[in-house]
Amino acid sequence: MRIHLLVTVILLAACANASGQAYRWVDKDGKVHYTQEPPPPGAKGVQKKTFRQGPAETSSLPYATQVAARTSPVSLYTAPDCGDPCDRARALLVKRTVPFREVGVLSQNEVDELKRLSGKSDIPLLVVGAQVQSGFQEGAYHGLLDAAGYPSSGSSLPIETLRRMDPAKPPEQAQQGAGTPQASDSAYK
Repeated sequence: MRIHLLVTVILLAACANASGQAYRWVDKDGKVHYTQEPPPPGAKGVQKKTFRQGPAETSSLPYATQVAARTSPVSLYTAPDCGDPCDRARALLVKRTVPFREVGVLSQNEVDELKRLSGKSDIPLLVVGAQVQSGFQEGAYHGLLDAAGYPSSGSSLPIETLRRMDPAKPPEQAQQGAGTPQASDSAYK
């Protein structure tokens, strides 16, 4: 009986993981059911279970990207007058479908943060996990992203979508932006 129960639980978990949700409910006879379909009317103790991890918006990314983004989040420090180097840095991240946090270096606090991270005030500054690259060097950027496990290419997503994704933080922190430098709301495209 225990093996039968174990197999049932494993199969339910596999099915739920594939669909991302399952329902637990109790019928009129008191029997507990687990289904992927919503329960019938009159079911008692209905619970909807979601099995996806991280912010919902990251679920459209390849699994390797989701893992890399959690273990080695990416931040790009830029400034309004940076021009071509910052544009090329952004374009590289977008082409590789890397979710990132863009920090506009606009105040002395942000300049101090930049110097603390790299020892320099050069921009753009790419931070991948604990690794830092000052200035735009395409090969160095690819090297950091490769070492962190980001795929070399991915499905195309708009830059605004990639900027909003921050899988390194739990969803409630990502919405509040607690304890992190604020990303610039400037119109980088």
